[in-house]
Amino acid sequence: MMTTTLMDVTESDPLCHEEAMQLQAVELDQTIALLRTFHGDDWSSQTECPDWDVRRMYLHVLGACDAATSIRENVHQMRAAKRHQKTNGGPLEAGLSAVQVSERLAVTPAELVETLARTAPITVKKRTKLPSLLRRVRMKIDGPVVETWALGYLVDTIYLRDLWMHRVDATRSTGRELVLSAEHDGRIVEDVVAEWSRRHGQPFELTLTGPAGGSFTSAGSAAATQPNSESVAMLEFDAVEFCRILAGRAEGSSLLTTIVPF
Repeated sequence: MMTTTLMDVTESDPLCHEEAMQLQAVELDQTIALLRTFHGDDWSSQTECPDWDVRRMYLHVLGACDAATSIRENVHQMRAAKRHQKTNGGPLEAGLSAVQVSERLAVTPAELVETLARTAPITVKKRTKLPSLLRRVRMKIDGPVVETWALGYLVDTIYLRDLWMHRVDATRSTGRELVLSAEHDGRIVEDVVAEWSRRHGQPFELTLTGPAGGSFTSAGSAAATQPNSESVAMLEFDAVEFCRILAGRAEGSSLLTTIVPF
């Protein structure tokens, strides 16, 4: 009889800068390989992001990479995003994404793939070299959560999760296979589980199935104040579906209403 080894996520190390950059390099390679399989109607397939088909979603990704490679472009996008927010309302993140897409609408799918392939290694290189002093700069976030982040958290963790979740979106939209591995995708999922645990603070045992899955547990935190915090929630999901729920792509209940930013 096989026994399942539970990982205590309170002992899971957060992504360090070096590891995050390695994961981003692999994720960008995976993304470009996926995009090279698209043709024709694949690019106009609607994604689970309401305003985006596949092409527009990756124009956003390209815009984010462009911002990483150039301080001037980064400043331009942020100023344009603030103007967009002032005019249209909503979170600054939504305004930034809208600017990234609207300014690249003339880019064809073929140009998008080749430009992203050229830009990707520069993006990782520039993000890797971001000085530690700048990575500690605090910034206010107004969506999907309202809180303050270190710039390093945005650069290391959020950009990685965003890129990974968009690969999930794209494969679901086009019917392509989602390539997953324990080493790469499993590490991203583990980091999501650990942050989810910290955010809700309740005890649980969680089984995530599939190549990116694993078995996780936490006794909860002393600061947890929700009713019945002493009872252990027993949960089982597909690993990708678990992340889709936390990212707002699918409905969740109980502990799965806890938002984890992607």
